[in-house]
Amino acid sequence: MTLLSSITKLATAAAIVGGAALFSGQALAQDLKFFTIGTGGTAYTYYPVGGMIANAISNPPGSRACDAGGSCGVPGLIASAVSSRGSVDNVNAINSGLRNSGFAQSDVAYWAFSGTGTMEGKEPMKDLRSIAALFPEHIHLIAKADSGINSVADLKGKRVSLDEPGSGTYTDANLILAAYGLSTSDITAEALKGSAAAEALRNGKVDAFFVVAGFPTGAVVELASAEDIKIVPITGPEAESLVEKYGFFASSDIPSDAYQGVDATTTLTVGAQWITSAKEDDELIYNITKAMWNDKTRKLLDVGHSKGKTITLESATDGLGVPLHPGAERFYKEAGLIK
Repeated sequence: MTLLSSITKLATAAAIVGGAALFSGQALAQDLKFFTIGTGGTAYTYYPVGGMIANAISNPPGSRACDAGGSCGVPGLIASAVSSRGSVDNVNAINSGLRNSGFAQSDVAYWAFSGTGTMEGKEPMKDLRSIAALFPEHIHLIAKADSGINSVADLKGKRVSLDEPGSGTYTDANLILAAYGLSTSDITAEALKGSAAAEALRNGKVDAFFVVAGFPTGAVVELASAEDIKIVPITGPEAESLVEKYGFFASSDIPSDAYQGVDATTTLTVGAQWITSAKEDDELIYNITKAMWNDKTRKLLDVGHSKGKTITLESATDGLGVPLHPGAERFYKEAGLIK
């Protein structure tokens, strides 16, 4: 064999190996699927719960098999929880294609889908679809214990953070103010979120702030450990009128053990839901929903966050603000939850 022919054969072999490696890399890249979950501020409940769910449904290439103690997520899927401004921001991002999915309050999801309520006059987001109902979110109205603020009506003339426009908290805070005969012109409204709102209360820069989140929510836990605070009740005929007018509101208590030194308080709740787009692939959403309710995910939810135990398959289709995605609907039919 001549030197030239040997070199030629070696070059050919190298090309074949290199081509196979390139093909393998391309196949791996093609097998990968990224899926985003819009959540909320990092100091609230959406973000840590979103991280748990993202972890549960992910199964990157090279993961150990589910039955071998590895990931039970969707093969090739890498899901990520993305911090956002909250419910309104999330439905807008899903509708525009910026995010694959996100969490939203049931009221915000319904209004966005139907073009009614606070979304009246805007184009209905008819492509919004549900993956699952998650957990109840309690409307916290936080003030210092010695503030003299004992009802929503006492907010008149006070400095109050309503959270950022684009959040579900901002939307609900305005509805609650209106029910009690107030508007933003009757208060000094601030747009602070999470820890920033809690810090402003502690430093006397605001008198109260609204938070819509599952209890216990981190920003309030930290505040209660450093300051004597109260949760202002949202009760009476005004609260009852909100429940009657809007089917997504309900009355519920935040228990006394939720926050250090804070008494049990009656307030309003809305449901947190996982929303996606009708444009997302049916098979993908079916597999995501199936992974969400895997027994291993159940264990992860139970230990990952105090709100995780309230996220159950049995309540996954309760009170949905928008229709189920066909992929999720297929799973729930197989599970016997819907006909």
